[in-house]
Amino acid sequence: MIGRLNHVAIVVPDLGPATALYRDTLGASVSAPVDLPEHGVTTVFVELPNTKIELLHPLGEGSPIAKFLASNPAGGIHHVCYEVDDILAARDRLKADGLRVLGDGEPRIGAHGKPVLFLHPKDCLGTLVEIEQA
Repeated sequence: MIGRLNHVAIVVPDLGPATALYRDTLGASVSAPVDLPEHGVTTVFVELPNTKIELLHPLGEGSPIAKFLASNPAGGIHHVCYEVDDILAARDRLKADGLRVLGDGEPRIGAHGKPVLFLHPKDCLGTLVEIEQA
């Protein structure tokens, strides 16, 4: 059911040094920062030949990743994102298999402008999993 790995998301305390690390030190192509107020984050995408790294920084007081950063001041891996062909069919199959979909269970538009859902980490080997319609 899952397709390719779309991205690995890393929460960072400061986008400037994180972006510089990937761009200047590691030589990767890095996007400009994009504020996503509906998600409470600012994102930067690092383009790799086989996938992407999403750098996440809290945007605003109510950011859902602010708590993560408070518990992990140096940052760290937040989630992995896999592509699916049909997000509703994937959601229904995963729920039927006992996995919990976070939120209200309805897809939201993610950072790539495509529908996404998140799966509870306790159901996915301790990892927050995002599925994104390809």
